Amino acid sequence: MKITEDIIYAGVNDHQIDLFEGQYEVPLGMAYNSYVIMDEKIAVTDTVDAHFTGEWLENVRQILNGREPSYLIVHHMEPDHSAGVRMFLEAYPQAVLVMSQPAWNMFIQFFPECAGAEKLIVKEGSELSLGKHELVFYTAAMVHWPEVIMSYDKKDKVLFSADAFGKFGANDVEDPEGWDCEARRYYFGIVGKYGMQVQNVLKKLANLDVEHICSLHGPVLNEDLGHYIGLYQTWSSYEPEDDGVFIAYASVYGNTEKAAYLLKQKLEERGMTNIKIADLAREDFYENIENAFRYKRLVLASVTYDTDCFPVMRKLIEQLVHRNYQKRTVGLIENGTWGPMAAKVMKGLLEPCKELNILEPVVTIRSTLNEASTAKLDELADALLK
Repeated sequence: MKITEDIIYAGVNDHQIDLFEGQYEVPLGMAYNSYVIMDEKIAVTDTVDAHFTGEWLENVRQILNGREPSYLIVHHMEPDHSAGVRMFLEAYPQAVLVMSQPAWNMFIQFFPECAGAEKLIVKEGSELSLGKHELVFYTAAMVHWPEVIMSYDKKDKVLFSADAFGKFGANDVEDPEGWDCEARRYYFGIVGKYGMQVQNVLKKLANLDVEHICSLHGPVLNEDLGHYIGLYQTWSSYEPEDDGVFIAYASVYGNTEKAAYLLKQKLEERGMTNIKIADLAREDFYENIENAFRYKRLVLASVTYDTDCFPVMRKLIEQLVHRNYQKRTVGLIENGTWGPMAAKVMKGLLEPCKELNILEPVVTIRSTLNEASTAKLDELADALLK
């Protein structure tokens, strides 16, 4: 697949994988992207996961059509992008490795047998001429590893963005939800902690004239780039993307679930239509993380469990805090037959978060909803809409 006249896609699609990075469900598979820049000197960008190195090398060979590559650019040393480096060097021993110094330090850990490989260490602002194509390199530390670099091809106005602007899903499968949903789940699951670092990189790239974004995962982006860049601005600044409500509940015998759905009904009666509700024990964990960041308002509804909130609720909150959750309005619902404690615990877990507006009233249910707790749900619905 040609990205431009001289830049050709060489990546692979993975439909064998069930969990990306050992934890993210990927029902649509994954793409590991690599590109070949054909010029007087040829550069190959990145490799692929170890299971697909042979397929990828054959793609590269076909694109080269008998020519020899001068460079292998390693934007990111994570093994789903670097596992094929040794085999590439065996096939093309004259090729020079192009990477950052931190990447080289990692490289000799992964491939000590290749410590003698010829290398070109690049840093912020380094340039590499291939002939007509001139690449400029930008450091992107902690987006989402410390060694990451991005590169920009001045001629064809292509940004090779490493993992930034990536998404879950193979490239040969149409995503029924489009780009945004799985890119959002990917971002907040993997990169979300590093919003400040993402902001720093976006500032560096703001003045570039970009016509194509070539990420290491997902499709090449070449239309309506303002949409994708705008979402990254929103996500990395922790601003809400959607003026709606996400209700996340953890229920044992169904009574807390009933309260969550009754709150949803009351919000709808008041004109709120943009509401997402999720059973934390049964729905994809990282989709719940995604939705907590997506919406402006979050309601946490949990049964009390061993003087704590329910384990899946604790896990959700801890992972939100880990990812710098902030700038949201939060409502709390707790249930307890003899000693309701969930709300107190949830408040305590949320204390490290910045700019959270935790609403009153906290709705307390004693086993099942009654007239008093139902009235408190009405009050909470009103508070959420103010």
